Amino acid sequence: MTRRPAAAAYWPREPLKAAGAFIDGVFMGVQAPFEAARFLILPVPFERTTSYKKGTAKGPDKAIEGSCGVELWDEETRSQTYLAGIHTLKPVPVYPNEQAPTAFPKIEKAVEGWAALKDKTLYSIGGEHSITQALVPPYARRHPGLSILHFDAHADMRESFEGSPHNHACAAHPLAKLCPLVQVGIRSVAEEEAHYLNAGNVHTFFAHEHPDVGRLIPQVLDALTDTVYITIDLDGFDPSVIPGVGTPQPGGFTWREGLALFKAVIEAKNVVGVDVMELCPLQDNVISELAAAKLIYRMMGYQLAKTSGARDGSIF
Repeated sequence: MTRRPAAAAYWPREPLKAAGAFIDGVFMGVQAPFEAARFLILPVPFERTTSYKKGTAKGPDKAIEGSCGVELWDEETRSQTYLAGIHTLKPVPVYPNEQAPTAFPKIEKAVEGWAALKDKTLYSIGGEHSITQALVPPYARRHPGLSILHFDAHADMRESFEGSPHNHACAAHPLAKLCPLVQVGIRSVAEEEAHYLNAGNVHTFFAHEHPDVGRLIPQVLDALTDTVYITIDLDGFDPSVIPGVGTPQPGGFTWREGLALFKAVIEAKNVVGVDVMELCPLQDNVISELAAAKLIYRMMGYQLAKTSGARDGSIF
């Protein structure tokens, strides 16, 4: 007769300690004290210039709501990422219908302080992509060697659109004046912005020219500096992965391709800040907000795995 092993031998690890009660209105339903948090979440529900689909102002709340469908134990990084501390900040006060020329300086001033914290990484959730114009300058001032990874379907390099340089179609134009801009996933370009691509500070990897992400990643790493800010327009992913975006385009990254890119950048570079923009929730379909939340949580896990020195990603 075969004897059944004792419980301690049968289960090689003790059960992980579960989190406390779920807290509504904060990312992943957990809220660490600000001082103890490794990661900060900044909701930025700003939308003034979206030109195709409206609704990105709901993006931050929906991403936080979607995070309740993401498990606290991450199966890829094999970690309870939240134990490092996640703190959801209150949105920067912006008046209803306040425009970018007065709203963006408020956001930039607030981010200035958070960007200076060496022991924390700020993840900002939008909102339309023009917000990035207010998020990056504090990092560029603090990190003279900064470069930007711009993950997007669109070049966003118009100098002005519909009468405003702060339009979401112009999100990247002023960024290229601050530091090197490396664009990936690009598959929609207006004729008035084409001459900016692969010129000066801008290195553009067109989606149709780089279908093999395994070959693309080393080129992206070579183009980036050692210190990187990541700005993510969720339409960089294919609509089959994240359909709820303001301006969807076919032919984007799959889920695993996108994760492979971000993992490689986080492992090879010092990522100092991240934003995730243009979530435009759909009615009766929650996959987009859940995917946005899981993307953020997974990227946090990649950062922790790197600092922990765990080669397999396991940090418990």
